Amino acid sequence: MIDGAIPYLRCPVCREPLAREERTLRCPRRHSFDMARQGYADLSAGRLPHVGDSAEMVADRAAFLAAGHYSFIAGALAGHRADGLVLDAGTGTGDYLARFLDASPAATGLGLDVSKPALRRAARAHPRAAAVLTDLWRPLPVADAAASVILDVFAPRNGPEFHRVLRPGGVLLVVTPAADHLAELITAHGLIQVDPDKAARVSGSLGDHFTLDGSVTLRRELRLTAAEARTLIGMTPSARHVPADELPTHDLTVTAAVDVAAYRPRR
Repeated sequence: MIDGAIPYLRCPVCREPLAREERTLRCPRRHSFDMARQGYADLSAGRLPHVGDSAEMVADRAAFLAAGHYSFIAGALAGHRADGLVLDAGTGTGDYLARFLDASPAATGLGLDVSKPALRRAARAHPRAAAVLTDLWRPLPVADAAASVILDVFAPRNGPEFHRVLRPGGVLLVVTPAADHLAELITAHGLIQVDPDKAARVSGSLGDHFTLDGSVTLRRELRLTAAEARTLIGMTPSARHVPADELPTHDLTVTAAVDVAAYRPRR
């Protein structure tokens, strides 16, 4: 629900606090921002350079996550209990944030994303979670030192802004694909490969503002039906590149491998 997150939000134009007036968020300088009827708030403050995941990609992601295939990732994140604000950058459907909030009953969730179809789901993912439309590469509409935890699961990493909105004793949890993530599908169906320089790029985006506190690689063998494998492809950027007649037609086993890293803000 948006009300619980309003104290942490800031006007994207002037950085003043926001208050709710029915279906509008407004700051003292009278900048106003609409709330969609589906429950999320639009704090984009202008034209966005991209629209994020499509409705089809979001539907596939919701179905795949609901089947529990990535529950091991959600469980690893939820092991970091928190109070205060949990900020989910690139929240998607809000599943990881919801699982985290289930394990942290004193926390309030705020999911940020650029995809309207995703936010329609994220806005109702959990009773203590709010959803906001914004571009992660722009200044975030969040108060300084507001978050106790930031989640970043397969999402862009804005190091300077993450550092600004994370409180000094907080933790940034980053999930990225390991080198062999979905290797079987990549080989068989020409999916976009994991960037071999991924670790260096993550370090480069965060190193000036955060120190690595610990990292673990998690692997699971996913036994998928052909339909589930098609759904998995459909929720990735590769969905736009794999012709329909080249999608899986039989059951298969796929490796899911991710790096989960915890970062602490530099003083």
